[in-house]
Amino acid sequence: MRVLTNDTPAIQRQQANARTDTRLLGGLGFDYAFVVLATIFVGGLFLDGWAHNHGRVDNSFFTPWHAFFYGGFALTALFLLATVGIHRARGVAWQLAIPAGYGLALAGSALFALGGVGDLIWHELFGIEEDFEALVSPTHLLLGVGMALVVTGPLRAAWRRSGSRGWHGLAPALLSGTLLLSIFTFFMMFSHPLMSIIGGRMHAEFNQDMGQLTGVLSLMVVAALLTGVVFVLLRRWVLPFGALTLLWGANTGAMAIVNWEVPYAWTLLGAMLAAILACDWLLWRAQALLPALRGLRIFAFVAPALIFGAYFLALLQTEGSRWSIHLIGGAILLPGVSAWLLSYLAWPPALPTQDS
Repeated sequence: MRVLTNDTPAIQRQQANARTDTRLLGGLGFDYAFVVLATIFVGGLFLDGWAHNHGRVDNSFFTPWHAFFYGGFALTALFLLATVGIHRARGVAWQLAIPAGYGLALAGSALFALGGVGDLIWHELFGIEEDFEALVSPTHLLLGVGMALVVTGPLRAAWRRSGSRGWHGLAPALLSGTLLLSIFTFFMMFSHPLMSIIGGRMHAEFNQDMGQLTGVLSLMVVAALLTGVVFVLLRRWVLPFGALTLLWGANTGAMAIVNWEVPYAWTLLGAMLAAILACDWLLWRAQALLPALRGLRIFAFVAPALIFGAYFLALLQTEGSRWSIHLIGGAILLPGVSAWLLSYLAWPPALPTQDS
């Protein structure tokens, strides 16, 4: 039996007919509307994280921060359900009732709702999680997976759409990618330098052998998250200048706000944002060399080194560090190595045409 794929002419005709059906909602305007609601949704997550980090929560599930968070979810879920309802009322078949790319967003909404109910039960049975355990509890991880599926609806829609380019065509997809990256770094906040102040003189946990090891590994993890999302986007599009400032800049700002109690947060954030601007120029130059990949390879290594180099420079001017110059140098270079190796997964070298 022949299996139909997205390349099958019958499927292509069906998709083309769907795009020209005036009864259907969707397209770039739909992406813009949805990504605004998704931004409110993820903003609620960071607001709740800020409240936890600043002692603004009690042992109850019913807090103003949870209300904003779950209210943001309700906006995205109702938007999708209303779209399905409108399409069905117009006689659209079930398989076309949700715009292309948003099927997983609808599934993610169901998963998030399940996780929300589970989180309520979990809190009532075992209490409110504290510190690191709040990021890895089963119900919170389920919420994170649901969120990731929801916010990437515009990214998947743009991926399937031909002709998307420039800021006008790619803005919803880029913002969607930023939200996805922010979910990743939120749940990995214990490894983010703006949250843990890795290498700081006042943070004794990073001044012992095991703390130094975990600090360097944490920076490598963050580098992989930052570059990994960008590499996925680069596999599909040439990114406009400023895209990296949105993706990494907005994410870095959000991570700084969650831990804004650090008195020199502006200094650390400003240094990293300046490095991100330089990385944006470097990516623009690297894309100008395509299809040759040497520019992207250089970018993969240099970009994390620039960001964490700026971080340590700002740290030395504020809190200071007890780390040796040898350790700081390795902590700057090793994240670049991890991202450089990741670039070979995104763009592997060509295989020989025949065995030698």
